[in-house]
Amino acid sequence: MVRVLVVHDEGLLRSALVQLLGTGDGLEVSSLSPRADVPDHDAWQTDVCVVDERCLKGPEAEPGAPLRARWGDRLVVLTTPERPGVLRRAFEGGALGLVDKDASAERLINAVHTVAKGERFLDEPLTLALLEGAEMPLTSRELSVLSLAARGASVAEIAGRLHLSRGTVRNYMATAIRKVGARNRVHAIRIVQDAGWT
Repeated sequence: MVRVLVVHDEGLLRSALVQLLGTGDGLEVSSLSPRADVPDHDAWQTDVCVVDERCLKGPEAEPGAPLRARWGDRLVVLTTPERPGVLRRAFEGGALGLVDKDASAERLINAVHTVAKGERFLDEPLTLALLEGAEMPLTSRELSVLSLAARGASVAEIAGRLHLSRGTVRNYMATAIRKVGARNRVHAIRIVQDAGWT
């Protein structure tokens, strides 16, 4: 019996995933809101954790940060090819399974069984997107400037927080806009957020 924990921030979709996975042979499924106060993965008594991409927020969402600390060694992330940044963070963070949200129920159940054996599962539509996510065009400084701008910080505030001159902040902003092919700052922020790079 494979014990599966579903983590999704929307109750209705969480329940639907529990029912869907419950149709799989040898799966015992439970669920959890990402806002639940659980100290560590060991308290869940599960073999595989299925997590929606939107639940991968916070410090563990940084590139290369270990997702296993929160979600366990056998993690399946539900995502889309349109979010290569999320794919990259999940992959680098140690997720063994990456499943397209458009995949069939059978694909998700197959992914859970594969990951339960400690093997990697990567949905075909996500392969190219994962490679694209590895080619994020912005430097960490450019991404920091755009991230602060997305939260409404002015050039002066960004300069103060990052210990840069205002001119340097403007240069980083202009370079970021050019690199992502945006028309302006707002468009650049939208492109970066839609790709899942922030």
